Amino acid sequence: MSTELVAGVLVGAIIGWLLDRWLGISPWGLIVFLLLGFAAGVLNVMRAAGVVRDQSDRLEPK
Repeated sequence: MSTELVAGVLVGAIIGWLLDRWLGISPWGLIVFLLLGFAAGVLNVMRAAGVVRDQSDRLEPK
């Protein structure tokens, strides 16, 4: 489960860094996407642990 968190943070950092270089908005892209990656990683860990249900599970009729 720790790989889910690390992967989310790394992907967010890479996207933010690339946007910073492309748009010249350093360091804001890195900061924003690092935080978004952390949030996505935490959400993935919570889904894997069974704390949060998937969106598709909520939409199915009971």
